[in-house]
Amino acid sequence: MSGLIFANPAILFGLLSLPVIWWLLRLTPPRPKTEVFPPLKILASVLKREETPSKSPWWLTLLRMALATAVILAIADPVMNPRVNSLNADGPLVLVVDNGWASATDWERRVQTANLLVDDAESADVPVSIAFTADPSHDAVPGTAAAAREKLAAARPKPLVPDRVRAAEAISEAMNGNRPGTLVMVSDGVAAPQDAEALSVLAALSPAQLRLIEGDGRSAVAITDAVNNAGAMSVTATRLTTGAPQQLAVNALDAQGRALASGTFEFAAGAATATAEIASPFELRNDFARLGLDGLATAGSAHLLDDGFKRRRVALLAGESGSDFQPLLQPLYYISRALQPYADVIQPNTADLSVSIPQILEGNPSAIILADVGRLPAETYAPLQQWISRGGTLIRFAGPRLAAAPSDDPLVPVILRQGERALGGAMSWSEPQPLADFPSFGPFAGMPRAADITVTRQVLAEPTPDLAERTWASLADGTPLVTTKEVEAGRIVLVHTTAEATWSNLPLSGNFVEMLRRLVQIARAGGAASSGPAADGAAATLAPYRLLTADGILTTETGTAQPISVAPNQTPVASFDHPPGLYGTEDGFTAVNLLAPKTVIAPFDMAPAGAAVAREGLAGGEAISLRPALFAAAFALLVLDSFVVLFMNGAFARGARRNRGAAAAAIVAALAFGLFAFIPGQTMAQDMPPGAGTKPGDEQILERLDTTHLAYVVTGEADVDNLSEQGLEGLSQFLTYRTTLEPGAPVGLDITKDDLSFYPIIYWPISANAPMPSQAAISRIDAYMRNGGTVLFDTRDQYSALDGGGTTPNGERLQAILANIDIPPLEPTPEDHVLTRSFYLLTNFPGRYTGSPLWVEARQEARNTGAQLSSSGDGVTPLLITGNDLAGAWAIDPQGAPVLPTVPPDEMQREYAYRAGVNIMMYMLTGNYKADQVHVPALLERLGQ
Repeated sequence: MSGLIFANPAILFGLLSLPVIWWLLRLTPPRPKTEVFPPLKILASVLKREETPSKSPWWLTLLRMALATAVILAIADPVMNPRVNSLNADGPLVLVVDNGWASATDWERRVQTANLLVDDAESADVPVSIAFTADPSHDAVPGTAAAAREKLAAARPKPLVPDRVRAAEAISEAMNGNRPGTLVMVSDGVAAPQDAEALSVLAALSPAQLRLIEGDGRSAVAITDAVNNAGAMSVTATRLTTGAPQQLAVNALDAQGRALASGTFEFAAGAATATAEIASPFELRNDFARLGLDGLATAGSAHLLDDGFKRRRVALLAGESGSDFQPLLQPLYYISRALQPYADVIQPNTADLSVSIPQILEGNPSAIILADVGRLPAETYAPLQQWISRGGTLIRFAGPRLAAAPSDDPLVPVILRQGERALGGAMSWSEPQPLADFPSFGPFAGMPRAADITVTRQVLAEPTPDLAERTWASLADGTPLVTTKEVEAGRIVLVHTTAEATWSNLPLSGNFVEMLRRLVQIARAGGAASSGPAADGAAATLAPYRLLTADGILTTETGTAQPISVAPNQTPVASFDHPPGLYGTEDGFTAVNLLAPKTVIAPFDMAPAGAAVAREGLAGGEAISLRPALFAAAFALLVLDSFVVLFMNGAFARGARRNRGAAAAAIVAALAFGLFAFIPGQTMAQDMPPGAGTKPGDEQILERLDTTHLAYVVTGEADVDNLSEQGLEGLSQFLTYRTTLEPGAPVGLDITKDDLSFYPIIYWPISANAPMPSQAAISRIDAYMRNGGTVLFDTRDQYSALDGGGTTPNGERLQAILANIDIPPLEPTPEDHVLTRSFYLLTNFPGRYTGSPLWVEARQEARNTGAQLSSSGDGVTPLLITGNDLAGAWAIDPQGAPVLPTVPPDEMQREYAYRAGVNIMMYMLTGNYKADQVHVPALLERLGQ
């Protein structure tokens, strides 16, 4: 596409009129002359000789000739680099469009390019067959251009690697032996598996013309791996365009999308991969939820992290404590040193296992390591087995005590022979055994075998049919070194030698550190599941929980994604049935990323097509129309000509009348308006839609955003609504007096139509006499709570409930309202809840009455995992429920006096009601800030502890 053409070449015949225009423009009328009014002077001038017109100056004529030429050329519409319809009309147009992850950044240009080809096919009157390589199904039957445009408009990039074979086979089947006239690959430029097979299928169609359209590939950069090492996280990325050096920043984000740390990829010239280090404390790295490339938004530039990257809590127990004077002989010395960079190590304060094991289980560790522990106290077996079945990992090391233990120990993965096996020495015919190659399954798969490791003693397992399947490591003679057994959601692992260097030199090697790290890494990051169904399917198939879009954004839309079966110690990779995202539940999930570790992306190669390929770039600026520029130039010349004429006529002469100057200004303004009207891309004020400026209510919105307001639900009962307004006004004044918060006037809300998002908390006084809210209004409240807002429901019936002992009408109304809202489990405010210390230290939350508890969302250990409604507001409960009539205690009249007495009359109760309101507001505005450990010393000091 190059050169220059005219859209309306016939207009160029107008250039033949330029000589006539030249002749006409040579002459100009005589310049007007100012004369004095006296009649005789006028008569005298009449008798003067006849004046002939003077010739137009050559430069003015040239200016006007240029103006006429610009107008004629603009009407002819010259186009630079015009598109030429080069489709072969001997058969259908076949479009193979890549809509995988690498096409997300320039998708609009790809659609524009395909639409231009469809326009060409429509002009040539040929049908169009179109297929998208990242779609699971295809309708590639040749059809009309209009149908092709509809498919293009509906198509979207997918967070997947294109499957060109599937698309090529669909096209081959749809063509049914017909030969395409033109076959166009709109490629993302990235090679995919089985490209050669796909191109062979397309080449078998024998298209008369084969074209390849690609982008520049600069945005095709993907993160392929992330390893959480001892000192930093190592991240690997790959890119498509390797010609020049490139720097890219990678950010580590938490679950809320906040950047916690960052690193930099340094791609060398010609290098397709690079590694970045994200250095941060291990505790902070434990909060990493995803990695993202700065400036790129694709499914490849986002790398999801799961529990496999989180720090584990590991408890260590030993059969004997050993001597402090000989630390190298202590059973736990090498284990502790190996795990400290990777896990939080817990050691009990007492050697009494009947005391230390229950204490450890209360902390719900991810793994427990027993070093040469033979017999456990009888009362500890049941809680340990329950902990394992809920997802715990028990790792045991052999030793003399375990060798002498009974063979029916339920906490051993295999049946052990009595005693240990000695290798080497004067009493043995065998030599110390080295390690065998690690099997292809298990956590040690891929580790190199260390030839210098030897084992001199071990405990032996009785042969069973499944022993080989449960052996993760063995010696060269085939005897097991590491065995395992799955127990429901948990696992038991046994290392058949000691944890110190008396039975082998394994603890002295680097392999010991890596093996132990991998064993701990397979344990659940959060420890064993609490209980119930959530713990039963830890090793079962995982349903899609959150999925990545093509732009690298996590969404709850799971579409047609299928549950995935994740084999232990294997990294799942995305596919058509399992798009990239998180699979599992909120309590535990597995990350499925787009590309497998160590993947290196390469350019797409059309050579297997075996035919000449015409290469082009994506549409988007090649064809440039010169019409706007020529019209702009013509109007600029017209403005210049107008100024010249005004000057020659004396409009700018000294002493010219003011009205002449005004007329000239009006002409200039009109010409300038016309000039800007022809400049492309400018929008005039009259072209703006009505209401595009300031809208009614904007002032109120800005005021709501600028000032915090307490809001209440208008029930329709005048007495209740007045009391709510007076109560929130009283609390607002108390907040202004006692805190730095200065709320505005209380706002009454119509929950059926008012915008609720401006208010951190909404007070809802429940009244059985008020109209029942509509389902739409309740749905708006539901959405408000899902988005992080909190509703304080006040049934105001505590005093009435004391008499009847049953549910009051207001309570029944609240139950009816909440019946259609997916609320989380509730509990009375615990003594250690943030609400009790967000500003004042409180033990209860009274209002006019003081008997009803303040109900809040149950914390994680009591939360129903099936509940969908949970707070997104930094740990803030989405709803509060009380019956103490808080607004009645807060309400004041215009003079500031209380409106209603407390029950029983007690001004200190009113004071505590105000304090409860302050704590609620501070809790709404600061979240779980006061739950941070930094506040614990001050709180303990205030409490006298």
